[in-house]
Amino acid sequence: MQTQAHPLEPFFHQAVRNSYEGKLGLHDPDVTGYVARLLCEFSEADKLYKIHDAMGRPVEDLGTLIEAADPVNGTAPSFDAERAVRKYIGDYALFVGGMYPEAMTPGKRRRAPHPSLGELIQAGKESYYIVSQFNLFEYEQEAPLFARLSDSFERCLLGLGLVRDELTKRNALPLPPTVQ
Repeated sequence: MQTQAHPLEPFFHQAVRNSYEGKLGLHDPDVTGYVARLLCEFSEADKLYKIHDAMGRPVEDLGTLIEAADPVNGTAPSFDAERAVRKYIGDYALFVGGMYPEAMTPGKRRRAPHPSLGELIQAGKESYYIVSQFNLFEYEQEAPLFARLSDSFERCLLGLGLVRDELTKRNALPLPPTVQ
């Protein structure tokens, strides 16, 4: 069953492809498509913090997220839950690190302490690597994509920064006069 594409997906796909292929030489259609869908998903505010604590509050602390992904010493009820939370950590790290790196600036007042950009990158790479190790049964087809996302995490992050710059430039352009 094919799911309905997000209305912004063609726009984001083109923007990501322009940055990844055109500026970074990263020619991987699967990575480009995945990152474009990630931008669509996180364009909806309620999707940015989709892991919740026992009280139903969104979890923003990276350490708590990593604990939530651990089925042995943490709170993950299963290895499938570990994979889902690790995938989310990778996605969150890629999105925030690429589109909003200033959110990692020390000294800003926040509800929860945020990691440094370096810690976020490490957690994202590690999380995508762990997801890539789920390479059997229903996860076999996706595993290589997450291995590539882990291996090229910094390039993907840089590419998202270029997407952000392009979107900022587009918003800075004056609008054409309206016809009356």
